[in-house]
Amino acid sequence: MKPIMKWAGGKSQLLKEIIPRMPASYKKYIEPFFGGGALFFAINPEHAIISDSNPELINVYTEVANHVDEVIEKLSLYKNTKELFYETRKIDWNTLSPVEAAARTLFLNKTCFNGLYRVNKKGEFNTPYGRYKNPTICNADHLREASEILQKATIICGDYIDVLEQYAEKGDFVFLDPPYVPVSEYGDFKRYTKEQFYEKDQRNLAEEVVRLRDRGCYVLLTNSNHELVHELYGDFNIDVIKTKRSISSKGSARKGEDVIVKAYPEKNLIKTSDAVLEQIQRYPATRFMGSKQKLLDNIWDAASKFQFNTVLDLFSGSGVVSYMFKCHGKQVISNDYMTMSSTFSKAMVENNHITLSESEAIELLNDQGIEDHFVEKTFKELYFSDEDNRLIDAIRQNIKKIDDEYKRVIAMSALIRACTKKRPRGIFTYTGSRYDDGRRDLKISLKQQFLEAVVAVNDAVFDNGKNNKTCCQDAMSNFNIHPDLVYMDPPYYSPLSDNEYVRRYHFVEGLARDWKNVEIQEHTKTKKFKSYPTPFSKKDSAYSAFDQLFDKYKDSILIVSYSSNCLPTQEEMIGLLRQYKKNVEVIPVDYTYGFGNQKSAKTHRNNVQEFLFISY
Repeated sequence: MKPIMKWAGGKSQLLKEIIPRMPASYKKYIEPFFGGGALFFAINPEHAIISDSNPELINVYTEVANHVDEVIEKLSLYKNTKELFYETRKIDWNTLSPVEAAARTLFLNKTCFNGLYRVNKKGEFNTPYGRYKNPTICNADHLREASEILQKATIICGDYIDVLEQYAEKGDFVFLDPPYVPVSEYGDFKRYTKEQFYEKDQRNLAEEVVRLRDRGCYVLLTNSNHELVHELYGDFNIDVIKTKRSISSKGSARKGEDVIVKAYPEKNLIKTSDAVLEQIQRYPATRFMGSKQKLLDNIWDAASKFQFNTVLDLFSGSGVVSYMFKCHGKQVISNDYMTMSSTFSKAMVENNHITLSESEAIELLNDQGIEDHFVEKTFKELYFSDEDNRLIDAIRQNIKKIDDEYKRVIAMSALIRACTKKRPRGIFTYTGSRYDDGRRDLKISLKQQFLEAVVAVNDAVFDNGKNNKTCCQDAMSNFNIHPDLVYMDPPYYSPLSDNEYVRRYHFVEGLARDWKNVEIQEHTKTKKFKSYPTPFSKKDSAYSAFDQLFDKYKDSILIVSYSSNCLPTQEEMIGLLRQYKKNVEVIPVDYTYGFGNQKSAKTHRNNVQEFLFISY
């Protein structure tokens, strides 16, 4: 919802920067420099303390909360004329009833210049007439909606220090939007408030922020990008944001820079022990497109705020997120529609005990009695040498003879890993070796790569005491489970790129499936096979798929990874989630992808923000 008053210095344009920086969960919402209340109305908190030192402003919110129909009745009588504006402006609001005073303030706010609240030395409102042709003076529906939101809040007129001292407690979220440190480009404090906020006041506020942080409150503060602000808040995280000003008479002065200061207490998270970190690091590194290896800390930070035991990793990909949750002692159901991905997860997530011995691994290298020579014939001179192709045929044939299902997937995981490490860039969208950069992986033999991969996969096997499971199904399937938390990292849809994992990894996906039930496209140079159908490859079906998944798992905590350069947009994703979840938080993470997705890759295509959407 939008604010009911126009307010110079309001935060409507900064909401997309402020909201993602809010804590994922908190107790009360407290805003002691309320002004227009853009953030409050946007997030509609269940428990809030809102206050301001301006009694006329607080009277408006109190009366809208408690007597909205009477305010609407009085406000609807006003007309947008210059004569009525100046006649009304002369009236001392203190001589009116609270309802009449609220209507008067709203009328002046909607019709004065830029909604600017300014008073003279006598405390009299003196902003001039705005000359708007047809301003909306009384929006009854908007006011009634605001009334419902305001009724849930405690509304106070008072000094911010007194309010914070009385109400701020551990776990509360405090948003501070004080009068800014003056910057010459956009004027002084007189434009914003009756009383100036001097340097000593700014320093007192900074001390209060430290006290709030130490008390266990989550504090976000906005201010101008001024050296004093950086001096006062240098120990905290400070982000500089480009903004537009609407109150300066100079066009050149309508651009500026705000800062958002983030002062949060030490994270109240489940601590990751050294032993857990060491175990997570044992997961064999992959070059799998979209792997969340670099985001594990961010994902765990988001998840660990909640109490949960079971996790469904719906699009497991490389399997590293499933493995991370396993390391943290959770029961994991790891799923992916690609067989190679489910092979990794079965070997290292579902499997708690079984390993493949060195002697068993060496036996798999025996190339005597090869039957079909499928790889040697089908992919001759495409990706590997004839010798390597023969070895791949030998290993895949010998893997079929292994009785133990976990030893089979360990061996196949090792073979897939060996093949990707022997390919420049680890993908199969081109033939030959034109991207050979001389690295060790490309120099050592495929045999050595395979044996080293067996050791790496074995080293990742451990028992977390849970009955973990691996599935290889379409994400839209019915798993007949009720997980506490669902993590989703679906293929990212963008009109400027494709999200076809099968196209990049068709050779190793074929290995995992032994090319069963796939249709190799013989006319293609790479001998790829048709990609699996997925709703995330098209815009319309991607939106529908997200909606279906959010509906299906609406009773679970949801954490969704998605990129800032893809569709649905951040705002659209929030909208989809809010149909099913009361709380939706967004954590932006600066991220660099290992694979480009546009022809303009040489510039900025890989540098984006990864969004973690947390809904509960």
